[in-house]
Amino acid sequence: MAKKEEAPNMVERFAEFKDLKNIDKTTMISVLEESFRNVLAKMFGTDENLDVIMNPDKGDVQIFQNLEVVPDGEVEDPNRQISLSDARADQDPDVEIGEEHTREIVFADFGRRAILNLRQTLQSKILDLQKESIYKKFKELEGELVSGEVYQTWSKETLLLDDDKNELLLPKYESIPGDFFRKGETVRAVVANVDNKNNNPKITVSRTNENFLRRLFELEVPEIHDGLINIRAVARIPGERAKIAVESYDDRIDPVGACVGVKGSRIHGIVRELRNENIDVINYTANPSLFIQRALSPAKVSSIRLDEEQKKAEVFLRPEEVSLAIGKGGLNIKLASMLTGYVIDVYRDTDDSYEEDIYLDEFKDEIDTWVIDALKNIGCVTAKSVLGTPRQLLIDKADLEEDTVDQVIRILRAEFEDTEEEDEAEQPAAETEE
Repeated sequence: MAKKEEAPNMVERFAEFKDLKNIDKTTMISVLEESFRNVLAKMFGTDENLDVIMNPDKGDVQIFQNLEVVPDGEVEDPNRQISLSDARADQDPDVEIGEEHTREIVFADFGRRAILNLRQTLQSKILDLQKESIYKKFKELEGELVSGEVYQTWSKETLLLDDDKNELLLPKYESIPGDFFRKGETVRAVVANVDNKNNNPKITVSRTNENFLRRLFELEVPEIHDGLINIRAVARIPGERAKIAVESYDDRIDPVGACVGVKGSRIHGIVRELRNENIDVINYTANPSLFIQRALSPAKVSSIRLDEEQKKAEVFLRPEEVSLAIGKGGLNIKLASMLTGYVIDVYRDTDDSYEEDIYLDEFKDEIDTWVIDALKNIGCVTAKSVLGTPRQLLIDKADLEEDTVDQVIRILRAEFEDTEEEDEAEQPAAETEE
């Protein structure tokens, strides 16, 4: 009676294993066979002369033992040998000494203990296989966006469960300041790290990682998801402020406008997800000087001195622009450094002449825009910064023709000469009034 009860349990065990996720049929058969062989090897001392044939679709297994036929009375190892008379009595009447006799073993006939041993071995291997599968799955997802339901919150971490009930750990230091979660709430994060110490996968997720901001933009901005816009650099101070540099592979697409959306429709959702973290989206450029200028926005830079080998930049600004460049609590300059990869030092431009300086953009009616952009690319943002730069340096660094540079210099000098003449003309009048 006991045997009849145990056999169906074996079938159920096969069915349960067959339905497990992330385990392919080939692996399933291999593990089942290995489990049977481990148990049989303990019972018979060896599994070398055993054939195990798996039938997972039917939920059963066939086991055959191959024995050497020896003369009656000379059986030394019953697990490897069988006497001639026994072999002939076992449905093999024509067998001869020295030949191989195969007999089928019914595993259920070995009783409850053998089946329990098999079940425990199978459970252990299934558990190991599941853990390995989870590790591989999430290792491939490092840096990718995942979501989970809040299961429990402690002082130092929050436990999330994904749709497959896998455990995701969100440590306090990987949470955005101001994050507060309620049980049952759905939380998004990126997979930051996956460990498999002692075959026990530990999945750590993060909401402060820069990849979290990248994935949110990919989710909200179709042009990024489709590869038309590329995120070139990201800098974040979680919960405070972030800067992201983007570029478009299609001249018809404004990357900054696409990321922000109409009236900020696209970026608002991201800001809310990040607990009202301010986000500056800027156009990326391979020119380090111009990139630094854009990264320091909203401050307007007067001039820049670069040390590309040391990755250092000396930035000169008008006194009223310095506080904008540094930002509240130094956030703006810190993020600009993180974004560009340059150590940025800010200096007040104390030259009084800069009080009367003019930005190059004011000369668009007289100087072509592409020429102004070329000059700005080498750090010459104002008229006097151009006039203060050697002529040959302007030609070489800005890659401009000599005639073009000479024309720019004439236009800029004329502007200041006119200003000086106006000042001189007004001076006698002022004296007369006195």
